[in-house]
Amino acid sequence: MQNLYPIFLQSTGVSTDTRTLQTGQLYFALKGPSFNGNLFAKQALKNGALAVVVDEPIEGADDRFILVDDTLKSLQQLANHHRKQLKTPIIALTGSNGKTTTKELIHAVLKSHYRVIATEGNLNNHIGVPLTLLRLKPDTEFAVIEMGANHLGEIALLSEITQPDYGLITNFGKAHLEGFGSLEGVIKGKSELFDYLKAQQAVIFANGDDEKMMSHLAGYPTYKYGLQKKFDYSFMVNGGSDPISLSIDGNQLQTKLTGSYNAYNVAAALAIGQYFKIPAQKSIAAVENYTPTNNRSQQIQKGDLKITLDAYNANPTSMMAALTAFCKKPGKKVAILGQMNELGAFESEEHKKLTSWAANQEMTCYWVGRPFQPWVEKAFYFETAQEAVGFFKKHTLGKTQVLIKASRSLALETLIDVLH
Repeated sequence: MQNLYPIFLQSTGVSTDTRTLQTGQLYFALKGPSFNGNLFAKQALKNGALAVVVDEPIEGADDRFILVDDTLKSLQQLANHHRKQLKTPIIALTGSNGKTTTKELIHAVLKSHYRVIATEGNLNNHIGVPLTLLRLKPDTEFAVIEMGANHLGEIALLSEITQPDYGLITNFGKAHLEGFGSLEGVIKGKSELFDYLKAQQAVIFANGDDEKMMSHLAGYPTYKYGLQKKFDYSFMVNGGSDPISLSIDGNQLQTKLTGSYNAYNVAAALAIGQYFKIPAQKSIAAVENYTPTNNRSQQIQKGDLKITLDAYNANPTSMMAALTAFCKKPGKKVAILGQMNELGAFESEEHKKLTSWAANQEMTCYWVGRPFQPWVEKAFYFETAQEAVGFFKKHTLGKTQVLIKASRSLALETLIDVLH
């Protein structure tokens, strides 16, 4: 690290992909099941890299090649070292559902008053988190780091790399059951963030209304947000509004977010704003101006169609939350639902549960993906997104509320162009 850090400080940043590398960046040659970044080290230099970090000997290498034992570990160690030098206050968050929306809301609130960086896109894993930390600058006043995981030990590793000063978990839900093995495994895995924060006597923000969450924080002082007046930050949901509207200390807040489950994501951001002494009107304005993007609870008006596009991810918990909120919408309702991935042995059971529940609701459902096939009528089933596109090209929905919800791999946003 003594040799690598000075070179990083001279660089314009870090890259792991020669296709997007910028002049002056430090290139890390990462390896995966189907790629070997070492093979592109020379190309990285041709593309303008300041230096390249490799873990295989490269023929004809000069002093611009930095040979290490493991490029991934070196990336993580560099990020941790950089974080320690700058000592920027870091807020880490994880959870089964809503963590990206919550991260974006926290970022919006904090940047209304401070200089802030936050996780971009889906860079929330063992590679993405170090890349985010390496974006820290001496004048950065806060960093908001999202942590994702699909098996035990991941959040513990990311916590050690990041060393957060503050943190929260949005919720515990049935996500990545294949990797975690059960809901109990999910809770244990996500709670690794709490374990780290408790050991450091760090500040934890928590949904005080979530009994499961609070049971893991019993006896530990937390900054609570929720519906109860006794909490550090309390709010009320204004009934019958979609997008959701909140009442806070006499102030009315109108969001662009749909679904009452997002109220707690908003409250988390506002509670953090309050904790860091951001004027309430600044925080409220930041939340009101936040517009969901990237297929997450996006609201799209297309002719007579009011579409909620939530096709970035899906698991049993988030699917039920989205559908429960959707069922409260007025008028004709059509849900186009794609399969839920990474459920392992729970796949059949969870898809059956969903179809059984939906059959008793006042909406029409179309199902995309093989796990649904045994449980639904053939006329409402498509094996692929392409089949669904072909169907909806020929069928007019008319004046309708539409929900599109699925795991990312199905790319159900392709339906938007053909719905009418």
